[in-house]
Amino acid sequence: MTAPHIPAEPPTTPSRRRLLGYAGVAVAGAVAGGAGGVAAARRADDASHQAAEMVARDISPYGEHQPAIAALSPKHAELVALNLLPGTNKAALGRLMRLWTADIVALTAGRPAPGDTAPELAVPNAALTVTVGLGARVFALTGSKPAGFDDLPVMRHDRLQAAWSGGDLLLLVGADDAVSVVHAVRRLVADAAPFARPAWRQTGFWNGTGPDGQPVTGRNLFGQVDGTGNPAPGTPDFDATVWADTPDWFRGGTTLVVRRIKLNLDTWDELTRSEQERAVGRKLSTGAPLTGSAEHDELDIEARDADGRLVIAENAHARLSHHSENDGRRIFRKGLNYVQDTGPTRENGLIFLSYQADVAGQFLPLLARLDASDALNEWTTTIGSAVFALPPGFTESGWLAQALLG
Repeated sequence: MTAPHIPAEPPTTPSRRRLLGYAGVAVAGAVAGGAGGVAAARRADDASHQAAEMVARDISPYGEHQPAIAALSPKHAELVALNLLPGTNKAALGRLMRLWTADIVALTAGRPAPGDTAPELAVPNAALTVTVGLGARVFALTGSKPAGFDDLPVMRHDRLQAAWSGGDLLLLVGADDAVSVVHAVRRLVADAAPFARPAWRQTGFWNGTGPDGQPVTGRNLFGQVDGTGNPAPGTPDFDATVWADTPDWFRGGTTLVVRRIKLNLDTWDELTRSEQERAVGRKLSTGAPLTGSAEHDELDIEARDADGRLVIAENAHARLSHHSENDGRRIFRKGLNYVQDTGPTRENGLIFLSYQADVAGQFLPLLARLDASDALNEWTTTIGSAVFALPPGFTESGWLAQALLG
């Protein structure tokens, strides 16, 4: 790819941060004590437990990896892709990453970002996370592109729209509270204004919590249990699938493919339940493979019914996407449901998120296989596609992508 001409001088437009200064906002609290006795002690104990639960829900932004990658899909999320402005060079990108790092540290702790114009909207206990990605154009400025990192080719069944595709930078903001997501996005986009402007925005939602409050595999709008075959975070299989080793600056990072997939719910609803399950290869009730009884049972891809037919059809999505059918290649997939209203019409779909160490080596072969013969192609259409490199995490004395841009 030919690198675009980028002027050497960084932009000079003053940001909101420069106008308002870098002063942090202190948040103080006091705990009042009441009368003694058993009741007071019990109230104090309950309060301490509640406080501990609140602290536990504030996810630390620090670590070897950006923390949201291995976590469950958030209840509420917004993705914003941004395109660099003319004059944004490597030094300017470094300044933007330092600004975003300061924002992330404050917002994920429930504190207002420096210069926040709506500080009351920064609240704790929202499980807020921010993931930052770098698009292909960044590496035209910096070099040192991760292995296998390129834009995806257009697939036969794709009907891509510019409104949902590409981008030089990515913000993926998630939280338990939708207001926290909106507020964080506003602050991050405002600080990016001298360097980049939004190219597209996508909002989504997910329910990964069961009736008992425990994590479960969520469902997409087809009713499918979506993400059962993932490697488990914290295992060697997960680490080998997701985290990159090279180049040096990227160690502990990963790549993200974002695919916006429109679901045709009307024609899907015309199928019988057994037809839907045969297209998927799993039971809609539990997510179990058609050859098993529980969600995490292994697929028996050789099993046949009394008539000699494969129980899990050759074009079933579960078969085609299974790592045993893809030379052992794996991805870590997550999803966000979306609903897009335009006047009286409504579009329903899935924001498909695929994390892997190597896009070309892991995701692209799987995508080609699904595009060629996946039964679900009849009811799905991919209308957006983008690829980003997600830098490793940062320490309390560091900042995002410091090894690349510092």
